[in-house]
Amino acid sequence: MPPVESLIATTDFGVLPSDLAPRIGERANIGLVVLGTDQTIEYEFRNLITAPGVALYESRLHSDFDITPSTLRAIGPRIAPATDLILPGLSLDVVAFGCTSATMLLGEEYVFGEIRKARPGVACTTPVTATLAALKALDVGRIAMLTPYAPEITAGMADYFVSRGVRVDAYATFNRQDDRDAARISVESIVTAAEMLAEQAPGIEAIFVSCTSLRVGIA
Repeated sequence: MPPVESLIATTDFGVLPSDLAPRIGERANIGLVVLGTDQTIEYEFRNLITAPGVALYESRLHSDFDITPSTLRAIGPRIAPATDLILPGLSLDVVAFGCTSATMLLGEEYVFGEIRKARPGVACTTPVTATLAALKALDVGRIAMLTPYAPEITAGMADYFVSRGVRVDAYATFNRQDDRDAARISVESIVTAAEMLAEQAPGIEAIFVSCTSLRVGIA
């Protein structure tokens, strides 16, 4: 018996006409550089960005599980190569770097410089950039801060805010130094801690919850 495929006639219809539609991100194309250990930021970004014609494209870079000053510094040179992987040859309207603690340790201008090595002239943002803009827009000058980091990193972040003209009245940390665990801190824990800070630091105008791994978007 001949093979089954020899009994089936295949018709080749050749090359068909096709039209090119506008890009999915016809209103805005956003690039996002994500830490390799982050389990949360993409999920929350996609829940927040729902406008038609706004597209989000991610790239990941290697990051260590342990959150320490040395592992955060090591992220710096990896930003440009990760940015370079996002839609090569196509334009982006903005590139966001998704790590709060690394931005504070490296500095916003350093992060922007690394992004622009791959995307010259592109608009840049970070969680720190967005936070400072939000505090200014809301006319907030006194905050409390909640983080998952080691105490020394949290203290350093408070100093950074103070250097940018924001008064930090209080801060607290969950001290989860493994980023895999930070991503699993429950929403209930975040809410309870924020409520405690609001009660114990009555002069504050806002609470900044740091770390893109924390489930703040659904808290």
